[in-house]
Amino acid sequence: MERADKQKFVSSFNEVLNNTGVVVVAHYAGLSVSQMTKLRNEAREAGGTVKVAKNRLVKLALQGTELEHISDLFQGPTVLVYSEDPVAAPKVAANFAKANDKLVILGGALGSTNLDAAGVKALAEMPSLDELRGKLVGLLQTPASRIAQVTSAPAGQLARVFNAYAEKGEAA
Repeated sequence: MERADKQKFVSSFNEVLNNTGVVVVAHYAGLSVSQMTKLRNEAREAGGTVKVAKNRLVKLALQGTELEHISDLFQGPTVLVYSEDPVAAPKVAANFAKANDKLVILGGALGSTNLDAAGVKALAEMPSLDELRGKLVGLLQTPASRIAQVTSAPAGQLARVFNAYAEKGEAA
């Protein structure tokens, strides 16, 4: 990579990191190409991205961002998993690390908050933004359906009473 290409990468990756919600840093030594491809595909499906880059260039790209405090994690063969959704990247990385012991989560950042490996795993256990939205819609719909049941119950009882009188009158 020539110097101009490196400068271009650093500036473009700096913009990406400024617009990122969460970043997970992990060691990936020993992963095969097919395993890395699987990780990339899982991240893409979840709305995240996997990036392998030179540590020195990533440290330069981190300068001036709120994620600059994680630059000490970049030692050895590292991979970045990042997304705008604060749960997507940690969830993908943690699930992949469970299945592949060669992916070792070092830590990460949620905005200006520093995360260790346990913090990343805790964040991964949280429901995603879409799941939370679904639960919220369900909670909002529940009272409306209960109100409909309560208001229709007296009418149903009246109908049963009238039906009972009608059957009593036919029997007599």
